[in-house]
Amino acid sequence: MKTRENRGWARSLALVMMISLVAGFEVRAQHLPDELHFNLDWQLNAPIGSDFANHLSGYGMSFEVGYEVVGPWSLGAFASFHTNHRYVGRQTIALSPTEALTTDQQQSAFQVPFGALVSYSLYDNGYVQPYVTAKVGAMWQRNTSYFSTVGYYEKPWGFYVSPEVGVNIHPLKWGRFGFHVAAYYSYGTNETRLLNIKETGRSSLGLRAGICF
Repeated sequence: MKTRENRGWARSLALVMMISLVAGFEVRAQHLPDELHFNLDWQLNAPIGSDFANHLSGYGMSFEVGYEVVGPWSLGAFASFHTNHRYVGRQTIALSPTEALTTDQQQSAFQVPFGALVSYSLYDNGYVQPYVTAKVGAMWQRNTSYFSTVGYYEKPWGFYVSPEVGVNIHPLKWGRFGFHVAAYYSYGTNETRLLNIKETGRSSLGLRAGICF
């Protein structure tokens, strides 16, 4: 169902989530088991194959936790959020055979994927650790079209899958703290229809950069 709401809700929620994640990560790494590791990243995201809120943006963060179970293999969990935007100039939109709306609009797509992951370390010399990861889970999405001070939105759920390749870089050999860089592709099966645009699934390419420990 499409619902009207005040502008700015998604941006405010994203800001609160970002502050909460950063504030909650004051962890003393020396007290953690060697097999347990975390990634906390800022992310850049570019939707592909969609006409809705499809502009590149850096309004996102990602969190992962993993545990080395055997050899180079790790199992874990992930959660992230991201918002993409797109401005559409003034146009006349046919709502039905007898109704039309003339307006400009600001499109916003707020995505929250989460689930499980499996990771394989390709190499590890204590300083550099390249890896590949597969993530599977669910994605909650909020697609909104704003005009003036109100907006119409839909909040679909979908299945989520994302392959990723990245590297952990440790300034001190075998030290816990380091830097993390990754590239990923993601796909969610979420479907929405707002005004004259229908989105069947959402694909994205992205980059992540942050810290690992």
